[in-house]
Amino acid sequence: MSEDGLNYRSAGVNLTEARRSLDSITESIRSTYTPAVVGDVGSFGGMISGVFPALEDPVLVSSIDGVGTKTAVASKAGMYRGLGRDIVCHCVDDILVQGAKPLFFMDYFGTAKLSADILADIVDGAAEACRENGCALLGGETAEMPGVYTEGEFDVVGAITGVVDRQKILPSPNVGHGDLIVGLASDGLHTNGFALARAALFDRGGRRYDEQLPDLGRSLAEELLRPHRPYLSSIYPLLEEGGLVRAIAHITGGGLYENLPRALGSSFGAVIERRSWTPNPIFGIIQEAGGIEDEEMFHVFNMGIGMALICPSEAAGAVVQRLNDANETAFIIGEVTRGPNEVALV
Repeated sequence: MSEDGLNYRSAGVNLTEARRSLDSITESIRSTYTPAVVGDVGSFGGMISGVFPALEDPVLVSSIDGVGTKTAVASKAGMYRGLGRDIVCHCVDDILVQGAKPLFFMDYFGTAKLSADILADIVDGAAEACRENGCALLGGETAEMPGVYTEGEFDVVGAITGVVDRQKILPSPNVGHGDLIVGLASDGLHTNGFALARAALFDRGGRRYDEQLPDLGRSLAEELLRPHRPYLSSIYPLLEEGGLVRAIAHITGGGLYENLPRALGSSFGAVIERRSWTPNPIFGIIQEAGGIEDEEMFHVFNMGIGMALICPSEAAGAVVQRLNDANETAFIIGEVTRGPNEVALV
């Protein structure tokens, strides 16, 4: 080949770095393997046993999501590990809404130029979250795509599969008027609303990523990059008992307005008492910096509520106590009502 001939590296793809990336994350991946995993790292497809002797009628539940433009904050701050936790915990919480316990997780990392160190940080964070949630990191894809992603950009996506006994699938058909809504506190933005947050804080507000704010007790970047909170360990024991939780809403993009109705059914709505909890300070900082209306804040952000449980009125108090004993911060925030499938904040 002539000196002017092309090769893959000159076209922007570094196979040596790709191999170094895989080598650096192999042990993290293996550390998540459960007894159900079949095979090892490096296969074309991940395998897991489909035998569920403890379940009468097992149903698989799958979900896929990404961490969105939170990656832009991580890139500016040079802090990547939390993104791996973010995507795993977001996906775990998504299938928990239907009563499912996770079996395995798969990830996608796409970028303009691959860095083995950044990938290792993200995968290590994902593996840590998988271990905590009893979920195998079964496989993934690393894509170096110059010309698709611009320099310095990357994307983190994950897909999860879990299992639930058919008779325990949520929401229950028993959701009804008078049920109480229990809110579980979030750890800040989680993985939603970052386009608006960045526009308010940095474009309009002129804030700095390394700025230390007294109300936060950490830098602005550290606050924005707090990982998505997983709720499996505190909520799943309630689901196993049965009768305590009739439905769950994961409060992600769209906030309470968009996510809570998905758990209620077409014949019911909800009234939420805003004074029943205090949103995390970061939301007030974002709102003030951007001059954002209250309704827009509640449409975009979780506003301090990461999960909402629909409980029989007679069980709600005990559920709150159980959750608080499990190191959550939980409170009754509203009530299910008959009528349009929408949320009213009062």
